[in-house]
Amino acid sequence: MTGAVESGFEPVVGRYLKLDLLGRSQRLYVEEAGEGIPLVCLHTAGSDSRQYRAVMNDAGITEKFRVIAFDMPWHGKSSPPSGWHRFEYRLTSQDYVDMILTVCDALSLDRPVIMGCSIGGRIVLQLALDYPERFRALIGLQSGAHAEPYYDLQWLHRPDVHGGEVCSGIVSGLIGPSAPEDDRWETLWHYSQGGPGVFRGDLYFYTVDGDLRDRVADIDTSLCPLYLLTGEYDYSCTPDDTRELARRIDGAQISIMDGMGHFPMSEDPEGFLSYLRPVLAGIAADEQA
Repeated sequence: MTGAVESGFEPVVGRYLKLDLLGRSQRLYVEEAGEGIPLVCLHTAGSDSRQYRAVMNDAGITEKFRVIAFDMPWHGKSSPPSGWHRFEYRLTSQDYVDMILTVCDALSLDRPVIMGCSIGGRIVLQLALDYPERFRALIGLQSGAHAEPYYDLQWLHRPDVHGGEVCSGIVSGLIGPSAPEDDRWETLWHYSQGGPGVFRGDLYFYTVDGDLRDRVADIDTSLCPLYLLTGEYDYSCTPDDTRELARRIDGAQISIMDGMGHFPMSEDPEGFLSYLRPVLAGIAADEQA
């Protein structure tokens, strides 16, 4: 977060949640802050829940929302399951949906709001299609129905290439030009720490298995409100991609975020919060109506 940092503990609590997930015993790292309407935040491919620290530290948000973010297995502080070295990690649509629903059930969340970015923004569309009754609202950051690979994904997991550096290098161009320097480099540091093959495994969902182009028109926003927020400079999910979604999804509400790229919540936290706060205020107002 840009600017002077006050000394002392932040109001963010991190714990490990033990549960059976995707047919395996898992130890999932979960952070949360605040009270009220549950708001579950989904990180991007190859990164982790640190991307949402600014949301968790915003007193205006945490006064009305219980903000929760978890590291998916293989990511951040969530280790891979036992025996991970015997198989290739590849994220699928079904596994991703099952993971979200299982975590929500394990935490006894009553119709949470789900906010996801990039792969998280894609799975938000899947949830809107298949499980709208489970959620109060859905917020997609950098949501697109499909993304074609624009580089050779094999470079993301090769023995002759430094995995962390190539992953952060590839995503560096996705950050908006006006991002504060400290936040830009912190976002890239998260990518530098990813495990071998994890980013590539996430992109299997993003570029192959999670194609929703033929289904998004079936989303019924009367069952669950859908908000789409997209950075102006994102070339993985462009503003035009989001406008096309809004054209095909009746009732979807969109905002194009000036100056931002693919990682708005971490690359420009204060700028992003200026767009997120009105959305959350509307959700909270609807809850009280």
